[in-house]
Amino acid sequence: MQRTERLFALAEYLRGRRTGVTAETLAERFGVTIRTIYRDLDALRAASMPLAAERGRGGGYALDRSYSLPPVNFTAREAALLVALGRFAINMRLLPFTDTLESALDKVRSALSTSAQRELLARLDELSFLGVPSLPSKKSVREAIERAWFEQQPLRITYVDGNFIQTTREVRIQSVIMDRHETRIDAIDLGKGERRHFRLDRIAHAEVLMPGDTPSESGGRE
Repeated sequence: MQRTERLFALAEYLRGRRTGVTAETLAERFGVTIRTIYRDLDALRAASMPLAAERGRGGGYALDRSYSLPPVNFTAREAALLVALGRFAINMRLLPFTDTLESALDKVRSALSTSAQRELLARLDELSFLGVPSLPSKKSVREAIERAWFEQQPLRITYVDGNFIQTTREVRIQSVIMDRHETRIDAIDLGKGERRHFRLDRIAHAEVLMPGDTPSESGGRE
């Protein structure tokens, strides 16, 4: 995350909390050092944001309660995830107030530009919910898969199969499937030219391949 993006995210995080947040908590939240957080907080003050430090139990850094930011603009990526999760909640009858949820989702869609709405529909067609995933997967793997899927880029994964044999493969994600026991990616194995599923909990490493990257010699081999 670039510093400008982090500053906006930090301001939004503080606005949403409105209660004191320690510098340590903020540093952990944004994956930076405490010294970096102090510099970011100074930058927000320099931008005339009413930021104050509260002492004592429950204290920390907080914005003045009267402060507000301009309306939030969703990206197509953010909107796709919100709409997909809302649709899942409705279909699974998790919430009794489905009309209100559907109305909220319509507002999210309507806030997007025409091109962003087209991208939203395309991404939703590739996302399937079959239950609640339970098997853990690495954060770095999830981040790489999210980026590869949204940006339509190939992915290099280190995969451990049921016999504990580790291979490196280059794949292109076709869709994401969430079952009650596991999350899988439906992908084309570029080395073999065949389509198959890969369980996220069995992916030990993943990295997005950009144009010009050289496929590994072991890509797609058993």
